[in-house]
Parts: sequence; structure tokens; C-alpha cells
Amino acid sequence: MTHPPHLRTALHLAAGGVPVLPLRAGKVPFGNCPQCAANACGGRPHMKSAGACQCAAPCHGWAAATTDPHVLTSPAWASAWRHAATVAYHPGGAGVTVVDLDDPAAVQWARATLPATRTVPTTRGEHWIYRGTMPSANAVRPGVDIKSLMAYARWLAPGNGATAHLPDAVRALAVKEPSTGRRAPQSLTVPVPGAQGECRHRTPTYLDRGIAMAVQRITEARSAIHATVYRTFLAVLSTHGRCGCLTDAHVARLFTAAQAKGESPRHCTDAWTNALTTLGL
Repeated sequence: MTHPPHLRTALHLAAGGVPVLPLRAGKVPFGNCPQCAANACGGRPHMKSAGACQCAAPCHGWAAATTDPHVLTSPAWASAWRHAATVAYHPGGAGVTVVDLDDPAAVQWARATLPATRTVPTTRGEHWIYRGTMPSANAVRPGVDIKSLMAYARWLAPGNGATAHLPDAVRALAVKEPSTGRRAPQSLTVPVPGAQGECRHRTPTYLDRGIAMAVQRITEARSAIHATVYRTFLAVLSTHGRCGCLTDAHVARLFTAAQAKGESPRHCTDAWTNALTTLGL
């Protein structure tokens, strides 16, 4: 059987353990289930608002990436691969972090600041790829995005050079102090999980840093705000939701960030409740 060129590339990458997905023109992901053909649901997994996706699991963007050849070649994906403009992958799922340098000035900064690693030329700059994962973040400095967990990046080429270990200098770019100047959420009427398991937090700082990174991810989202809020809530709850350490204050910080991006209190509550349901909390 002859596969479309992008699907052949995807299958080759998947065989090497790289989770992949098709992208439409404009670097926009497809849905990967019949209900989401042609992105009919608007690309908002689990959000039970107008036009929301009712899939059983997240199926858009980074969450659609897979190494399963049966999924990649399934009928649900056939149209996507025929119309795909390029192949993307989930860096975090592949165990790497991509520092996306979007212009020559950013490349110059990286060469002067960061340890040398494998590099891939892009249309306007370079991808610097490090071994290891971290939370993704946009606009950590002018022309610089970080794509790792809960993000996707275009597959452009294998790249040149040896892949270095993810340095603290890159991790530090994604850590910001939470803002205290924003207005508090209008309401907070969502359940906070109680203690259900052993606490694995090394120190209270571990939880605080996780919340700060989650706030940052929501704050710096440029598009797909509904999906970003839901996926961020899901990530927070999957890491911190089973031991009873989350408090109303932590949730309020997340809701504040979401409402500052235009989400209503109801949207925030729906996203939080859907994340709890998905994780069985």
C-alpha cells in the first residue's frame, strides 16, 4: 500500500519512538476522531460549551501525537494525511525540549548564552533540541518559545550536532514569579481534591513552582485559550491532585490567569470539573 509522503515520514518517526501528528496549512492540527473531522468541534477537547468536542479523550494538538502505526494509518486519519501540509511531533513525548528561535537575533542570543546542542534550521531561525523535558512556554524572551510537554513542534529535519542534556539555563527561562496585580476570580465554586494518596512533593516549593508554571502557560497562550486552560488544569491535577495539597488559593491563581485571558468563571469551572472527571478524582 502506498502512503502519502507525510504519512511515510510520520511512520518512520513513530518507529523510532517519536509521537507524531499531521498539521494543516498554517501549522494547525487536525482532529483525529470521526466527530472531529475537519476540526468540526473547533478544536476544544472536553470543553462542554458551544461547539465543544465530546471525545472520550483529548484528541487535538499535542495530545493527538502517537507512535501507534495502527492509529496513524486508521480511516479516521486518512483524510488528514491526504491534506496535511507537514508533520509535527510532541517533543515531551519524545523526551526532548525544543528551544524555538524565531529570528536571527534570537539565534545570536542562544549562541552566546546556551550550551551547544543539536540544531535544526527553520524558515526564520533555528530549533535547538535538548535531551530532557520541561513545561512548555511561549515568549520567554523576544523571539524565543520553549516546546516540550503539552506542545507540538514541526518536524523539519534530524538536525546537526550531538543532543546535549537540558540545561538549567533553559529551565530557568520558563519560571516566573506569579503576578499579584490581577483581579481575583469572580467566583470559586469547584471541588478541590482531598488526600487520596501519598504526597510525593519534595518540598512546598515544588507545588508552588508547578502552579506558577501553569499560570504562565495560560497567561502566555496566544490562541486556543479554551484548550490551553483545560489542558493546563488537567496537567496540574494529574501531578498534584491526588494527595490533598492543592488548596482554594492555588485554584484561585489558576482561575485568575484564565479569566485574565477572557475566560468566564463558568468556562473555568467547566474546564476544572471536566479535568477532575477525566482523571477520576
